[in-house]
Amino acid sequence: MFIMLPKYDILTDEQIQTIHDNTMRILQEVGVEFSYEPAIEIFRKHGQKVDGHRVYFDREFVEEMVEGAPSEFTLHARNPEHNLICGGNNTIFMPGYGAPFIHDVDGNRRNATIQDYDNFVKLAGASKNLHMTGGNVVEPQDVPDETRHMSMMYSHITNSDKCFMGSASGYEKAKDSIEITALLHGGLDVIKENPALVCLVNSVTPLKFDDRMLGGLMAYAEAGQATIIASLVMSGSTGPATIAGALSVQNAEVLAGITLGQCINPGTPVIYGSTSAITDMASGALAIGNPECALFISASAQLARFYGVPSRGGGGLTDSKIVDAQSGYESMMTLFAASATGINFVLHSAGILQYYMAMSFEKFMQDDEIAGMVSRYIKGIDMTEDKLAFDVISKVGPGGHYLTQKHTRKNFKVEFYKPSLSDRQSYDGWANNKLTANQRGNQKWQDVVENYVSPVLDPDVKQKIDEYIAKRSKELL
Repeated sequence: MFIMLPKYDILTDEQIQTIHDNTMRILQEVGVEFSYEPAIEIFRKHGQKVDGHRVYFDREFVEEMVEGAPSEFTLHARNPEHNLICGGNNTIFMPGYGAPFIHDVDGNRRNATIQDYDNFVKLAGASKNLHMTGGNVVEPQDVPDETRHMSMMYSHITNSDKCFMGSASGYEKAKDSIEITALLHGGLDVIKENPALVCLVNSVTPLKFDDRMLGGLMAYAEAGQATIIASLVMSGSTGPATIAGALSVQNAEVLAGITLGQCINPGTPVIYGSTSAITDMASGALAIGNPECALFISASAQLARFYGVPSRGGGGLTDSKIVDAQSGYESMMTLFAASATGINFVLHSAGILQYYMAMSFEKFMQDDEIAGMVSRYIKGIDMTEDKLAFDVISKVGPGGHYLTQKHTRKNFKVEFYKPSLSDRQSYDGWANNKLTANQRGNQKWQDVVENYVSPVLDPDVKQKIDEYIAKRSKELL
């Protein structure tokens, strides 16, 4: 986690207010569909107009509910050194999420496995630039769907002591995630007081939430755990082909989800989420490695600040299928936009290829490098007396050099970003092997995994978690 410099805003206060007013009109006159009857009942009890599964919201009610959400909160890790503050001027980086495929170093595609999952968690655990190990890093196809959520949780718990995400795939799977996390931290009361889990709840654009996501949202809100309420508007297909219109649809969905969470448990932590981007009108596919996606990310950071809640946006996003120049420049653009404009919770910071469809170990290492570079940039320039360096400038004088000065030895390690993947050799040094960033990434990730040592987990806690998963697996399979 790092502290950001003052944020760069792309919208004026008047433009933010215009989006808000348009959103309120959508919520009042168009409404949002909720397919989960328990959610419908909650809105009925709170006096909102319900017609079938469609809810029409009173403006004052939505504004009151959203205002009650916390502006920041702490996520608690089993190692307190890895606790994270979500909100304010803090930014949290974590891996990609939800991809079913792996793209290898040669660009070949295959199904993701639980071994891939473990390896990505280890890479995130080892990284100095990623602050949590994420969740649903890939969809391991060699694990039954009924128990997959618990296998993924187990990987995070046993391979790292950083914060992680839980399942939101329905009420029951969400409850499993909460129960397992409670065992890790010492009880449900403990994590209700000190949230340790966050999940991703996605709307179904346009203007709808399904049973699975709503069940997850309700379980997390009841337990006082954090939820990211996220919208993926594909501008031009599932949303208007204008950024302002698509932002309005996104905003309506996110505010509707936040409102539900606050109805269930006032003050429960929520995160304003956006994955919105454009539709490639030639292919009909989602396109995320573009300036419009960066604009969605940046505008969403501002909207979240307007509502006084933490924000979530995309990180190293690209439409490329392999680690190449395209994956580099697209990922840098979107990750930099997220960081410079104030996104707090940066999902997909590392590893994503092909518009969320694939993960790559080589891309993970490239993005980890980008995250380190962006973090250094956002850190800014230290202007203290020692850093201004007048004494050493006076000592060296005209025509000298600073290579042998104590001031240089003292400062270069903290002032200069040291890359772990980028090549800075002379041409002759590079020409010995002529490795590309893709090839260096392939070597790097394997070396990190081979030498990674997982943090020790208390044996009694591990046994309780093992027994819970065994019992639940027997019930589900």
